[in-house]
Amino acid sequence: MNEIDVAQNLKQLRKKHGYTQQELANILKVAKTTVSTWERGAAKPRMDVARQLANLYGVTLGQLVGETNLTESKSSNTTNQEPIDLQKYAVDDSERNEAINAGGVPISDDDWEIIKAILSKYPRKDQ
Repeated sequence: MNEIDVAQNLKQLRKKHGYTQQELANILKVAKTTVSTWERGAAKPRMDVARQLANLYGVTLGQLVGETNLTESKSSNTTNQEPIDLQKYAVDDSERNEAINAGGVPISDDDWEIIKAILSKYPRKDQ
């Protein structure tokens, strides 16, 4: 995939989700000119920002940069990671930040309390 195709893909995804360059810049905490630079193909987003974009748009990193088709499901597991047993961490969350994160960013304590409350409503299937 060449730089122009990546740039076109970034622009297409932004427009598909109804964001202006300024709105996207505000979400990502970057300058509007940075978003414009990506969409012109003059630069690519840093990896941490690319992950944020993929999460925001509900696509994989491969789909974000055009390596895989945007119509393919995000559920296709390209990381080869085992599924995470969230219920396990709801009981003992001492290692949760190593196992569970949101786009590479550890989950805040407040968000984790919300997740645990939700998980407590759904008993484990193996119990």
